[in-house]
Amino acid sequence: MAKKIFIAATQQNDGKTTVSLGLIAAFKKHFKRIGFIKPIGQRYLMEQGYKVDEDSVLIEEVFGIPCNLKDMSPVAIDKGFTEKFIDKGAEEDYAKLIQNSFDMVSKDNDLVIIEGTGHAGVGSVFNLSNATVAKLLDANVILISSGGVGKPIDEVMLNKALLDKEGVKLAGVIVNKVLPEKYERISRLAKKGLEQKGLNVFGMLPYQKVLDIPTLREIKEELKLEMLFLGLSLDKPVESVLIGAMNVKDAIQFIQNNSLMIIPGDRDDMIEILCKVNAGKIKKGCRVSGIILSGGLMPKRGSLRALERSHISVLITKEDTYRIASRVNSMVVKLKPQDKEKIKIIVDMVEKYVDIDKVLENLK
Repeated sequence: MAKKIFIAATQQNDGKTTVSLGLIAAFKKHFKRIGFIKPIGQRYLMEQGYKVDEDSVLIEEVFGIPCNLKDMSPVAIDKGFTEKFIDKGAEEDYAKLIQNSFDMVSKDNDLVIIEGTGHAGVGSVFNLSNATVAKLLDANVILISSGGVGKPIDEVMLNKALLDKEGVKLAGVIVNKVLPEKYERISRLAKKGLEQKGLNVFGMLPYQKVLDIPTLREIKEELKLEMLFLGLSLDKPVESVLIGAMNVKDAIQFIQNNSLMIIPGDRDDMIEILCKVNAGKIKKGCRVSGIILSGGLMPKRGSLRALERSHISVLITKEDTYRIASRVNSMVVKLKPQDKEKIKIIVDMVEKYVDIDKVLENLK
């Protein structure tokens, strides 16, 4: 019978997929065949005619896990799912779907990683919280929390209460996104505080800013923006986001390498400066990651020609500058199979900072 472990988190975007990916890489040294399942998925792609959670697609592509993608992602929560469930009840026996898919994934593997969705209570509205699913699959849970000293302890204990209610064992905790400049102090105190609560601490992972830096392509795809010019910078990292609402003279001092500039489409003066920056005529060594033209406004013909010659990738939207800037800044960066450098950083980080032997001892 396959070993198993359920990866949950105290909040959304605490790093479940990051940890799952790193753990699978580490476990490959101990298990010949590893399976993956995300029972409840909220962000899905269409693959092989099925709605498949994007994390399942990521894991399958990175590790080449030979599973039916539908079994790796049995329940996809699409728009309107919750409302329909409350109004009319379940369209299918979702618990049975999950159990059947888990059985299929586990039958040919030595270990199965089960990735949850959000915190322990997410899914309660349709009777499939993380805690309920972990109980259904008879799996111990690793909880991922993020940063700080008191915050992860408070959040872990809150989530543990729901796990306890379902009779699910909390195998241990991994604290993610610990600020590097405070790592020694926070890791010591948070570890001590969690252990005082009788909990296993498997690791403390330092915050890696590079993992949260999107490319212009990711911004385009996530926010569904239109492409005006493809340019050569679509896959460059966007390290800073600037709003070009100031005069050109003041704006120049804020432009850094790999900046994304968001400006109304009629700011021909700003477009001229950005083209000069990218050509190396101003601020040597500085290159622009991209431009988003807001308000649905189109630059003058001369500016359009300059942009095309500049090789800067340019997106356009009808949204106003403030709204599109807010959406860019609040965007959650999701790992993609092509993010080779980021994946290597994650694998190395988990190997260095997580006590894999201790995790192995707590598999069920």
